[in-house]
Amino acid sequence: MYPEDLKYTAEHEWVKAGEGPVRVGITDFAQDALGDIVYVQLPEVGTAVRAGDSCGELESTKSVSDLFAPVNGTVRAVNEALADQPDLVNTDPYGEGWLLDIEVDDDEEVAALMDADTYQGQLDQS
Repeated sequence: MYPEDLKYTAEHEWVKAGEGPVRVGITDFAQDALGDIVYVQLPEVGTAVRAGDSCGELESTKSVSDLFAPVNGTVRAVNEALADQPDLVNTDPYGEGWLLDIEVDDDEEVAALMDADTYQGQLDQS
């Protein structure tokens, strides 16, 4: 159910590693739990983020939820399309609804995140 090529956090963020910065978004589970997202607040490019710290907010018709940095690093890009189309997070959480790109301080942090099976197991237990 969850893409195998991604890593996951307990706070329901996903991380896609590749060449250069990692891409970050929220999982399908998270967007479903939040409901219709109407506003996304993201950090400015160049902002240093620390794993586990709030680095933005997602506002839905139900509530406002913090976005937590999955790794330590520096924000290299944010999804500008979300300013006009925050619902992309709902309709395409693993594609057009991505949130930000982070230049990771230590690649080992990404490797330490959950794989898809572990993340699914965590959801099954809750």
